[in-house]
Amino acid sequence: MSVRAVKTTALSTVSSSRGPTQGYSSRSFSGYGGYGVGSARQSYATRSSYGGVGSSGASVGAAGGFGLRGGGGDFGHVGFGGGIANEVAAPITAVTVNKSLLAPLNLEIDPTIQAVRVQEKEQIKTLNNRFASFIDKVRFLEQQNKMLETKWKLLQEQTTSRSNIDAMFEAYIASLRKQLDNLGHEKLKLDSDLHQTTSLVEDYKNKYEEEINKRNECENNFVLMKKDTDAAYMIKVELEAKLDGLSDEIEFLRQLFDAEINELQSQIKDISVVVEMDNSRDLDMDAIIAEVRAQYEDIASRSRAEAESWYQNKYAEMQQSAGKYDNDLKSTRAEIADMNRRIMRLQSEIEMVKAQRNNLEAQIAEAEERGELAVKDAKLRIRDLEEALQRAKQDMALQVRQYQELMNVKLALDIEIATYKKLLEGEEIRNGSTFHKLSRRHAKLTPCKLHLAATMLNLEVLVLVIENGQ
Repeated sequence: MSVRAVKTTALSTVSSSRGPTQGYSSRSFSGYGGYGVGSARQSYATRSSYGGVGSSGASVGAAGGFGLRGGGGDFGHVGFGGGIANEVAAPITAVTVNKSLLAPLNLEIDPTIQAVRVQEKEQIKTLNNRFASFIDKVRFLEQQNKMLETKWKLLQEQTTSRSNIDAMFEAYIASLRKQLDNLGHEKLKLDSDLHQTTSLVEDYKNKYEEEINKRNECENNFVLMKKDTDAAYMIKVELEAKLDGLSDEIEFLRQLFDAEINELQSQIKDISVVVEMDNSRDLDMDAIIAEVRAQYEDIASRSRAEAESWYQNKYAEMQQSAGKYDNDLKSTRAEIADMNRRIMRLQSEIEMVKAQRNNLEAQIAEAEERGELAVKDAKLRIRDLEEALQRAKQDMALQVRQYQELMNVKLALDIEIATYKKLLEGEEIRNGSTFHKLSRRHAKLTPCKLHLAATMLNLEVLVLVIENGQ
């Protein structure tokens, strides 16, 4: 930011008197002063141009201005002009013509001074507006500075609370990790239980398969025994049929034997009659009959004894085999019933173990899902906290940077304001001394005094505004 101050003053005085020499003289004084950073300039000029008769005049003009770049402040200009004419009676003299009066007057008046004054006035107004906006900006920056200081204090207080929140979240994360470790231990324990249960199930499956094999073997044995029993029953039926046939045959043979005996007896009777008639033959018919009877009886008794012994043997064998088969059948039925009971018990145990296994698997899956959800939730919360902490750090860094920039701007503004104040004080002192000399020299010029008073008042107001801006 550059600082530029301009102060312009112009004073011109023209006086004339008519004397014995009938001449006219004029004196012109002009001053131009510029004040800036490290620059100053003054100029003076004096001229005499013409003389006249019977007239005199004086004119005074002053213009002043002050400007600041980067701020806003202006002073107006005061111009004053006047003329005084005096006539003094003198004796009549000869009229002479001064040809120099016929030449055009060189008054050294700039025709564009009014436009320059208007332009300077507009520039001073613009600078005043800029200086006012600069003061408003300074006040706004001071408010922003205070607001940022308040935010900084709040952020410092929030840092402590966030540290407590971080500790709380760390404790919560530690508890979640502990729960996760406990779930891991429970999972290992449940895995071992599941392994044991699986081994038991496998053992029970092997036993069940063995029992099923035994049952199938027993059923096969039962089928074979049933076949043997059926075969024995058929043999029994056949033997009973044979027994009935043999009984019928024995009965038939007995009847035949009886018939033959009757026939023999009738024959014997006939023979005996014949013998009685023929005494030449000496036959012992009784002995023959007795012998034949004994033979037949022996044959019949042997046949009966053989049949009864065979029948009794077969019957005993059949009873023995039937008893054996009955015992085997009863034992097989008992074993089958026992196997069925054991199968039912093993099936119920297997179903119970399967239910326990499904329950344990469901619990393990649920625990794993809860653990994964807890871990995901914890990770999400940690990530959100890290993002929030990162955003807070970024906001804090941004606010610290803005605070540093504002402090730098404030420091620069303080330096500029102090510089303006020193420049204004120096300008006030220099202008005060200059105007004091001018007031001594031109004590009779009341408008110049008014202009100096207005300039000093404007300078004091500007200093007060700058001090209030600080």
